[in-house]
Amino acid sequence: MPTDLRRPLRTYTIRQLCLEFKCTPRALRFYEDKGLLNPARDGMNRVYSYKDRARLQLILRGKRVGLSLSEIGEILDLYEADESGVQQAAKSLRKFKERIVALEQQKKDIDDAIAQLEAGIADMEKRLTATRPDLLPRAEAYDQTMRRQLDGADA
Repeated sequence: MPTDLRRPLRTYTIRQLCLEFKCTPRALRFYEDKGLLNPARDGMNRVYSYKDRARLQLILRGKRVGLSLSEIGEILDLYEADESGVQQAAKSLRKFKERIVALEQQKKDIDDAIAQLEAGIADMEKRLTATRPDLLPRAEAYDQTMRRQLDGADA
């Protein structure tokens, strides 16, 4: 008895995909407007296939690593043109490598900015220690307050 290896005909509602991927219905409609998703319709309801679900997963992964929607669209369109996925894989590989280079540069820029801020802090603390040590405890209290806010403790 031969086994059917095709994908199941499972469908998803907009609510199911939003819950699964932690996104909003507005986001899914936006991706549809941009041509990235193309759900079927059942009256006024959108009906998403397993392919739509897979495309949404790729869209969200691409966004997470900083690809633009047009870059994501190019990659998704290649799969429609060549279901073997070879062209899509080659384009994805190139885009991912480009993105790594950009992220490495951003990381270097952030590390440089942090080093400059830390040097500035050290200079100011040294100057305050010499001239107005009474201001340092308040600066430390302010620093602790800001750190708690950044950590979400005071939210």
